[in-house]
Parts: sequence; C-alpha cells; structure tokens
Amino acid sequence: MTASWRTVLRTSEGLVLITGVGLSLATVATLTVGSLWFATYTQLVAAVIATNLVFGRVTAISLGHAMGLGDLVVVMANMLIETVLVLLFYPLFVFSLGQLVEVQVLRPYLTTVREAAERHQERIRRYGTIGLFLFVWSPFWMTGPIVGCAIGVLLGLSMRSILAVVLAGTYVAILGWALVMKELHEQAARISVLGPLVLFAVLAVLVVGGYLLRRRVPTRGRK
Repeated sequence: MTASWRTVLRTSEGLVLITGVGLSLATVATLTVGSLWFATYTQLVAAVIATNLVFGRVTAISLGHAMGLGDLVVVMANMLIETVLVLLFYPLFVFSLGQLVEVQVLRPYLTTVREAAERHQERIRRYGTIGLFLFVWSPFWMTGPIVGCAIGVLLGLSMRSILAVVLAGTYVAILGWALVMKELHEQAARISVLGPLVLFAVLAVLVVGGYLLRRRVPTRGRK
C-alpha cells in the first residue's frame, strides 16, 4: 500500500529528494538568468548538461572540450548534473522498492535499473563499499551512479554510505575522463580543425549503437 507524498518527504530519503529538486530548480534558474547576459556561453553549458543526460558523461565531456569550454566548467557541469541525478534517483528508488510511492512514468526505467543492479550485486558484495566505488567509477555499460545507488540499496548499505561512495566514485570518474578527453581532443585538433567535433560525433554514435545493441540482445535471447 502506497503512502502519501507528505509522509515520505518527512523521511531522510525525502529530504534527499527535496535537496535534489531544489538543486535542479536552482540549476534551471541559473541557466535561465545566465542566458540573458551570456546567451552563447550559457547555451554551451546547457548543451553539455543535456548531452550528459542523453549520451553520458564521456560524450558530454567531449562536447565541452570540442566547444572550447574551460576544463573547470566542463568538470563542474558534469558533476552538477550527476549529483542531481543521484539525489533524485536514490530516494525514488527506495520509495519504489518499499512500495511507498510510485511514479508511473519512471516505472520502466526503475525496473531496468533494478534488474541491472541485481545482476551485479553479488559480485560487489564481496568487496563492500570499495567494490561499489569501483563499480561507479568503471566506464563499462550499465555502470555509474544510478545503478550504483540501486546496488547500494539492495546490499543494505546506509544512506550516508551509498551517497558518499557513489558521489565520490562519480567525481573521480569525471575528473579522470576529463583528463583523458582533453588529451584526445588535443591530438584530434592537431590532425584537423574539425577533429574534436568528429571525435564527439563518433562517441555519440557508439553510445547510440551500444544502446540499440543492448535492446536487441535480450530480445533474441527470449526467442
């Protein structure tokens, strides 16, 4: 039986959700105000954030470098959006798992994330929080902060441990990829002026291809 939103928002997870909503609204407000005075620059930052949501952090970092944004801005933009995702997803997953409240539009996504978490949890259980950190840091498919939060919940870790480990792993991964992508873009720029944009396009195609392949493989298996 589901509880009311008023009830769940009074819990620790509810406070995390409120923080995530507040941070997301503050981000939208900042981008909106920034577009009034620094339209082009703000649009580039917004594009990096949107790319992270659609294609992931590596492609977003690549776009930021290709567009000539500073290293600090690229890193902070990706850290910001992934922090928001963690603060929003973690409580919603806990509420859904405990059947406290359910957001129907997110139900398919939460189910997919839970299935991915269940596949990895036994492997990570052996190493505890270190294993969770490495999982979040790992660049492989269906790893990262979202599935990492779900695994932490399924392993029974405390909220503080989950958020601390997942966010730490996320930040270290972003910093690492920022260094790698900066070097790759410098090499690509030496080859051609359009090299950085080509590198970004290749990464986007790889992400889309991986997503489509992942959707087809389970279908074949069932057949």
